[in-house]
Amino acid sequence: MKQIALLGSTGSIGVNTLDVIRSASGAFEVAALAAGRNVRALEEQVREFQPRWVVTERAADARRLSGRWKGKSKFLSGPEALIKIAVLDGVETVVVAIPGLAGLSPTFAALRRGKVVALASKEVIVSAGDLLTESARRHGGRLLPVDSEHSAVFQCLRGEKRKDVKRVILTASGGPFLKTPASRLRRVTPTQALAHPRWKMGPKVSLDSATLMNKGLEVLEARCLFNLKLEQIEVLIHPQSLVHALVELRDGSVLAQLSRPDMRLPIQYALYYPSRAAAAFSRLDLGQLNGLAFYPPDQERFPALRLAYEAGRRGGTMPAVLNAANEVAGRAFLEGRIGFTAICEVVESVMKDHAPAAATDLEAIMAADSWARRRAGKYCRRKAKI
Repeated sequence: MKQIALLGSTGSIGVNTLDVIRSASGAFEVAALAAGRNVRALEEQVREFQPRWVVTERAADARRLSGRWKGKSKFLSGPEALIKIAVLDGVETVVVAIPGLAGLSPTFAALRRGKVVALASKEVIVSAGDLLTESARRHGGRLLPVDSEHSAVFQCLRGEKRKDVKRVILTASGGPFLKTPASRLRRVTPTQALAHPRWKMGPKVSLDSATLMNKGLEVLEARCLFNLKLEQIEVLIHPQSLVHALVELRDGSVLAQLSRPDMRLPIQYALYYPSRAAAAFSRLDLGQLNGLAFYPPDQERFPALRLAYEAGRRGGTMPAVLNAANEVAGRAFLEGRIGFTAICEVVESVMKDHAPAAATDLEAIMAADSWARRRAGKYCRRKAKI
């Protein structure tokens, strides 16, 4: 029985991970759970899965749960506790699904112990991808992607030599504003931005899908995860969300991974890797397909992709700055403080102000992240809606 530590258990990836474990007929044991402030949902998960360790964001929540809990679970709180459960003896796979950079330190700690990290946190790999892959190589750890697109690339590359890869194509649904005239984007509301046509996701990922920043971040992820050059990675709009990625080989062959838009499938692949499990969820019925469409994104209407490629080309701490500024601006939009199109305007302004330094250690990355958040906050105040 493979032991799992799940960081971010009450978010969409965490809930889907537990659904996969629930369907696995005893193949996995949940050794540890960590969540933010959704204590009610966490308590229900603890009751069902009986983990040895439980981590909350706030100390008061850990004390309250511990005071009324009669089971075997022990309750901790805070960033150091996340590291503690990421390096637990006996745990083979650590699922990191914490939004933002809170997952960075536990990811490093797990890789240094030679563990498998199933990584669903874009921010972690975008900000510190090269350091993470080097740490995994040095200590015998392994990074497995949980994003549907990167899982698809990973599956297509299995058994292929990197020298034979001509390009990788990530697909994008186009989000809720795929056909919205550019003149109307400035007036869209947070409710409209979070109404994704294909996937059910948390607010941050849903908003990034609406701006196409999610694809930009995924381009930067793919560069690190698969040791690619930026010019080898392309993005195509694919509204059906059935082909999650394609890999073109140098002989002209194109490999593709298709499945229904269900996050449980890439999660299941990561948890069982290198094996494959029998299908526990809905299968794709090819006979019911009415056609598959692909076309290039409009980077003038959705400049996030252009900004991500620029961050990747400039390198160093610039990807961390892109990510941090996007988080701050996205939050300001969701709180009604700036308009939708101002998100990328803020990110671009912050990037113009930044002289990237070498991202040689966590301190440099965290310093760039903090600087970008302050700078983005300033630009958000300037663009605040009156």
